[in-house]
Amino acid sequence: QVQLVESGGGLVQPGGSLRLSCAASGRVLSRYPMGWYRQAPGLQRDLVASINDGGSTNYIDSVKGRFTISRDNGKNTVYLQMNSLKPEDTGVYYCKTIYGGITYWGQGTQVTVSS
Repeated sequence: QVQLVESGGGLVQPGGSLRLSCAASGRVLSRYPMGWYRQAPGLQRDLVASINDGGSTNYIDSVKGRFTISRDNGKNTVYLQMNSLKPEDTGVYYCKTIYGGITYWGQGTQVTVSS
């Protein structure tokens, strides 16, 4: 069993920064890929960034150069550093992993970018 808990969301002005955290419990996830997803109002949940067990990362084009995904295996935590935020980055952010063939999601954290 794996539990994922996101934190760090909030209201920020355009151009601001936030760092999201996804803390995992129940299993050590250092060997498993992790992803951050975003769901804007009325839209589907889409992948924003991912990191594999070797530390290789991938990003969607719209966040490249602004977002950074990283992991601290000692703390069993994955981060998403978000800089130069734009209103279109608004949404609920979820972390996800797949362990033992089962997909696990956190409860999500709201990010609102607005002046």
